[in-house]
Amino acid sequence: MHYRIEAADLHAHLYGVTLTIAQPAANQRVSLPVWIAGSYMVREFAKQITGISARQGQRAVAVHQLDKATWAVDCKADTPLTLNYQVHAHDDSVRTAWLTAQRGFFNGTSLCLQAEGLADVPHQLELVAASFNAREKMRAPWQVATGLTPIKVDRQGFGTYEAANYDELVDCPVEMGAFWSGSFKASGIQHRFVVAGATPAFDGERLLRDSQKICETAIRFWHGNSGRGSKRSATPHKSYVFMLNAVADGYGGLEHRNSTALICNRADLPRLSDDTAKDAKQSDGYTTLLGLISHEYFHTWNVKGLRPAEFARYDYTQENYTQLLWFFEGFTSYYDDLLLRRAGLIDDAQYLKLLNKTINQVLQTPGREVHSVAQSSFEAWTKYYRQDANSPNLTVSYYTKGALVALCLDLSLRLHGVKNHSVSLDDVMRALWMRCCTGKGRDKGLGPMTEADVLAVLKELTGRSWAPEFKAWVHGTRELPLEKLLSSHGVHVHHDPAQLAQRLGLRVAQEHAVQIKTVLSGSAAHKAGFAPGDEWLGVEVAGHASAQTATAWRIKKLDDLLLFAGTAKKVRALISRDHQLHHLTLALPDAKANSTWRLSLDNSKLVQQWLGL
Repeated sequence: MHYRIEAADLHAHLYGVTLTIAQPAANQRVSLPVWIAGSYMVREFAKQITGISARQGQRAVAVHQLDKATWAVDCKADTPLTLNYQVHAHDDSVRTAWLTAQRGFFNGTSLCLQAEGLADVPHQLELVAASFNAREKMRAPWQVATGLTPIKVDRQGFGTYEAANYDELVDCPVEMGAFWSGSFKASGIQHRFVVAGATPAFDGERLLRDSQKICETAIRFWHGNSGRGSKRSATPHKSYVFMLNAVADGYGGLEHRNSTALICNRADLPRLSDDTAKDAKQSDGYTTLLGLISHEYFHTWNVKGLRPAEFARYDYTQENYTQLLWFFEGFTSYYDDLLLRRAGLIDDAQYLKLLNKTINQVLQTPGREVHSVAQSSFEAWTKYYRQDANSPNLTVSYYTKGALVALCLDLSLRLHGVKNHSVSLDDVMRALWMRCCTGKGRDKGLGPMTEADVLAVLKELTGRSWAPEFKAWVHGTRELPLEKLLSSHGVHVHHDPAQLAQRLGLRVAQEHAVQIKTVLSGSAAHKAGFAPGDEWLGVEVAGHASAQTATAWRIKKLDDLLLFAGTAKKVRALISRDHQLHHLTLALPDAKANSTWRLSLDNSKLVQQWLGL
């Protein structure tokens, strides 16, 4: 299988793809994936394909489309078959493909047709330099970054790469352009970091330094100090590539076997001569970026190595269901910031602030009371990735609640102990790696991970069953014992009055008016009859000491309500819905009716024992 990729038209954002199948079957079928691993939504990548044609030698052969993403070719068997097609690429995300005169990027799932019956043969990818560099008189020639194995490439990285099979081919995205590039070694493993879209103020050396600390901390977490080549457990990658796209407004990442694609706000990059102690906004943004780097790198082990048994072999034609995303995404979300603390990139107060944010996000989501985190994992395809105004009432994020399940399990294990020996979630993760991902584990036929594996490891390490906790925390909707466990580890929980929007049960936009985005179930706004899409225009307040008659006020931001309501217990809200005006009777909740959590350090010794310092 050989794919030749070129820029068919930079301004039309078209890649040209030539696929040569050396030994096709008669009436060979080809298809394009409908989703990409790590992003659990059917995205219909085939809708961007145009102009597909085929030849065998000099003879044109017919191509018939069978469904939304599958084609049959009227070809003979064992005679080389060549297909030509173009792919429109103008999605500036980490999931699909992008092509302009300034930058190129793609995942194989967006460009590379899969040949039925040939997924396990070697696949080659050829990137044609001339089509990217010569057509536009570039100020600087483009370079290439990818985790694929180079076979014959030039100094810029253009040329031919090889993958063992289709899965590897589409799990190694490609970044192209005149990007910034740097490298470092972590535990002896070569890491490359490329950044597109950076400004002259970008401090690349600081990013490399901090990323190196993250990678070394993660490798030590999984493999101790031995690093690659350890007899006990070798790292899963020989090299690694970070591909970061810095944009005006964006955030996200997608993990791959030996690389990751990232996107961040350009303003969040570290800056030359930047004193973050004086610039809280920069510090918070950069910390968020480091957390993203930590998250995606941790996935090298937890989802790429350890993976749900249902993902042992991806089916790219349809949804792949699992109830374990709470573990693979949630536990990774627990460790991403925790490893920043262990790497010395944030302090205790910063870590607790990040954890505090996650806790409040979950506590302010009514969906946690009706949707377990296991159900949330299974229904990610339709609920998490296809959110609407009512989503907070229907589901809970397997990222955030999964992280809190990991927190509860970690803190519970540390309290439990075994014969004066401390046990932690760290031990569980490493034991699962040895059980499921090493030769010893495979010899036992254990293979990819199931929930039963997690429970078995927990019982081996502690001598008791953790099924009751899993029933309550993972498969149930009861509140997690967060406050009790945090208190036992030196963290005090303060209950502060909630912000007005949370007390009312609203999520709003407030640019020039109060636009209702979400109404939370059971809230005061819900009982009053507010609905997503309403515009809140004003309030009418009954007479009081300073105004004997009812008064009506225009509001432009939510806090105006406190100004105009005074001590009133109820107001009449004037809203616009479908250009019709309605009055709603709103009972104003007491300031103490809802609260937000604020974590503070109570016992530094206990906290540091937990954080692993």
